[in-house]
Amino acid sequence: MADERTEEATPKRREDERKKGNVARSQDMSSSLTITAAVALLFVLAPLILEKLRNLLYYTCTHLNPDEIDVNDIIVIFAPYAKITGEILLPFLLGLMVMTAIIMRLQVGALFATEKIKPKMDRLTPSGIVNGLKKILNPFEPKNLMEMGKSVLKMGIVGYCGFSTVMGRKDELLGVLGLDVHTAFAVLASILTQMIINICIAMLIIGFIDKKYQDYEYNKSIKMTKQEIKDEWKNMEGDPIIKSKIKSAQMQFMKQKMMNAVPNADVVVANPTHFSVALKYDKDIAPAPVVVAKGVDYMAFKIREIAKANGVPIVENKPLARSLYKLVKVDQVIPAELYVAVAEILAFVYGKDGPPKMRINNPNYTGPRQ
Repeated sequence: MADERTEEATPKRREDERKKGNVARSQDMSSSLTITAAVALLFVLAPLILEKLRNLLYYTCTHLNPDEIDVNDIIVIFAPYAKITGEILLPFLLGLMVMTAIIMRLQVGALFATEKIKPKMDRLTPSGIVNGLKKILNPFEPKNLMEMGKSVLKMGIVGYCGFSTVMGRKDELLGVLGLDVHTAFAVLASILTQMIINICIAMLIIGFIDKKYQDYEYNKSIKMTKQEIKDEWKNMEGDPIIKSKIKSAQMQFMKQKMMNAVPNADVVVANPTHFSVALKYDKDIAPAPVVVAKGVDYMAFKIREIAKANGVPIVENKPLARSLYKLVKVDQVIPAELYVAVAEILAFVYGKDGPPKMRINNPNYTGPRQ
C-alpha cells in the first residue's frame, strides 16, 4: 500500500531526525562501556589509592591520641580524612567524567538538540500525565515487557559469569582457609579480578547486541512512504511547475536582453534559413568580438529583423553562423579558431583595413579574402 513505510530513510530525513535529537542510542552499550572504563580507571589509579589509604592509616595510628582528642574540634579531626578522600575521589571522578563524555560522543557524535529540552505542554496536562503513567506502570506495555525481559536476561548472564568464575576456582577459594593473610588476600584479589573482567566482557557483548537492536529499531521507526520521498524530493529540488515558470522567466529575460543588444551590434552573421548570430567588437572591453545575441528559426528571424531596422549589417555565412551558434554562448568571446573567419566578416563591414587593432590582437588575421 502507498501509506506503508517500506522505504529506507533518506539522508535528509536522518539529518532532520538528528536535529530533533532522535538518534539511535543504546543505554546498555553506554552503561557497559562506562563500567568497563571505571574498572580500568580503578586499576590504573590503584597504586595512588593504596598509597593514600596507607598514609591515612598511618596518620590515624600516629596522630590520634584519645587523651588529646577534643570533641569541639571535630572539623580539625576530620579535615585530613576529607582531604585524602578528595585526593582519591577527584582523579577517579574527573577521569570517569571524561571517559563518559568520550563514550557518548562516540555513540551519537556531536549533538545538541534543543527539541529535547523544550517543554511539551501536552504531557503536563492531567490526561497527558495519566497516559504517561499508564505507559510507565503498565507491565504489559510492549516496550516495558521488552525492557523487563532484557533486564532479567542481563542479570542472569552477569550472575552466571560471577558464579562460573567462583566455581571454576573453588579449590583455590577453599584453600584460602589455611593460608596466611597476605597470600589469602592475593588469591581473593585474583579471583575477584577475574570475576570483574568476565562480567565486563559479558556486559560489553550485551551492549554490542543491544546497540545493533537499537539501530534496527531506529531505522525501522524512521522509514518513509513512497509519497514522503516524492514530497521530500519536490521540496529539495523545487516544485516542477514553479521551476518551469522560473526557467521561462529567465529565458524571457535573456531573450529581451539579446534583442536589446542587437541594435548596438557590429554585424549579424546569418544562415538565411535557420541561424543568426550578432557580434560586437570593442577592444576596450574584450580582445576579440563577443556574441551579444544568437537564435535559431523564429529568434534568428527576429534578430535579422531588428538588425535591418537599426542598420546593422547582415552577412550571410552558413558555416560560420552554425559554428558561432553551437560553440559560443551569449556574452562570450569567440574562440581562437574562428578569429580569421570573423575578422574577414568585420573587415568587409568596416572596410578594407578591418576594425582597429583587430590585426594586432590576432596575428593569424591576414586580411579579407579576395
